[in-house]
Amino acid sequence: MIRSFVRNLRSGPLALRLRRFVLVGAITAGVQMVLLWLFVDTAGLNYLLGALIAIEMTIVLSYVLNNAWTFRKSRNTGTGEYLAGLFKTNVVRGTAIPIQLAILFVLVEGVNLLYLVANGVAILVSGVYRYVLDARWTWDV
Repeated sequence: MIRSFVRNLRSGPLALRLRRFVLVGAITAGVQMVLLWLFVDTAGLNYLLGALIAIEMTIVLSYVLNNAWTFRKSRNTGTGEYLAGLFKTNVVRGTAIPIQLAILFVLVEGVNLLYLVANGVAILVSGVYRYVLDARWTWDV
C-alpha cells in the first residue's frame, strides 16, 4: 500500500491529486506543529491535550485547502454540499485522531522521542489513512 502510494506520487492518474494532498498536508502539518509547540511550551499544556487541540484546529484548514485545490474537480460547492463535506472530513479526521495520538504517545513515552518529532511521524502515518477515506468519502473520487 505504501509502495503504491509513493509510486502514485510520481506518475499515474492520481499523481497530481496525491502531490497536492501531500503539499496541503505538509502546510497544515506545519501549522499543527507550531500550534502544538505553542500549547505545550508556551501555555504549559500536556503534549497529548495540545496535540488534540492543534489537530482539531487544522482539520478545518485542511478541508478548505483540499476542497479548493486538491479535489477541485469534485469539490463540494453550495452551502449544503460544502457543510456536508466539512462534516465528512471531520468524521474521517476525527477517527484518525486516536491513531495519531496513540502513535504520539508510544513514541514519546516508549521510545523517548521529542514530542514534536513524534508528532511528525504520527502525522505521516495517519496521513495515508486520511487520504484514502477523504478521497473516497468526502470527495467521492
